[in-house]
Amino acid sequence: MKALIQRSKGAKVSVDGKTIGEIGDGLVILLGVTHKDTEKDVDFLVNKIVNLRIFPGKGGSFDTSALDGKKEILVVSQFTLYGSCKKGRRPDFTEAAGPEQAETLYKFFVQKLREAGLKVATGQFQAYMQVDLNNDGPVTLVLESKAS
Repeated sequence: MKALIQRSKGAKVSVDGKTIGEIGDGLVILLGVTHKDTEKDVDFLVNKIVNLRIFPGKGGSFDTSALDGKKEILVVSQFTLYGSCKKGRRPDFTEAAGPEQAETLYKFFVQKLREAGLKVATGQFQAYMQVDLNNDGPVTLVLESKAS
């Protein structure tokens, strides 16, 4: 499982011109699922993300976590994180999980973030979406549940 995390001052996701998810200060997470992922991968990433100290605090710019600051989170499914561009001119997505497995783990990921006590907005699984993001810093990190 792979998460591209961006610290944000505000973000929203739209489908067909309608905003379906919106947050204020917090994180935008683009989440990719591979066919090898399980609920253990979700648990690992959620624990890492909610406790990752990447927000400003009294001690500096990387001092508090999303959980400490009660930040908001926008999660968008992103199968293209598992696109390989090693061969040819078109990405190969064979490492991405199939839709059924990916959606199940995506929903579990969102549920676990909410159980941690954070406000979570989402995109729409398998929809063509537009994501508007006010990247703060900018701070962008990639986390993986397993070594690739």
